[in-house]
Amino acid sequence: MSNVRTARHRPTTLATRLMQGSVLLVGLGLVCLARQADAATPVTATFPVTATVTSACTVSGSSLNFGSAIDPLSVSTPLDATSTLTVTCSSTTPYTVSLSAGANAGGASNFASRTMKSGSDTLAYQLYLDSGRATVWGDGTASSSAKNGTGTGTAQSLTVYGRLPSLANVVPGSYTDTVTVTISY
Repeated sequence: MSNVRTARHRPTTLATRLMQGSVLLVGLGLVCLARQADAATPVTATFPVTATVTSACTVSGSSLNFGSAIDPLSVSTPLDATSTLTVTCSSTTPYTVSLSAGANAGGASNFASRTMKSGSDTLAYQLYLDSGRATVWGDGTASSSAKNGTGTGTAQSLTVYGRLPSLANVVPGSYTDTVTVTISY
């Protein structure tokens, strides 16, 4: 009889273990389903996106050339010429373009004394904001004016109007001066 008991007891133990395993598997399955359900619930958050755009400007210019073979006996004066400044400023940026009196004027605000030189010889000239050559282009001091504008984000052309008022008693030579362009914004 002891053999029968052992045989009966084994199937019961095996059945119990199988049932416990099934319950364990069902429980694990429910836990997995619960975790999947938790993972399927969206969680949201926000974060800032920022950028700081600064104002910027550039300026460049072409040479103002009154001529390379001026005959003072046959050219009538005043002798006029133009040059172009190219200003590029970021959109809506207000700017002011100033011109210096030149390297040979003898002072930063000596706009009335703009002079080109060839060695020690001089040739007076002037730069203007307008085609009628009435408003001296300078920095806004000493009876001069500066050019104001607003940037568009693209290149803007500004015309510099130059004038040689007289060629009387000019010594032949190659005359030059250097004018500094300043853009404030």
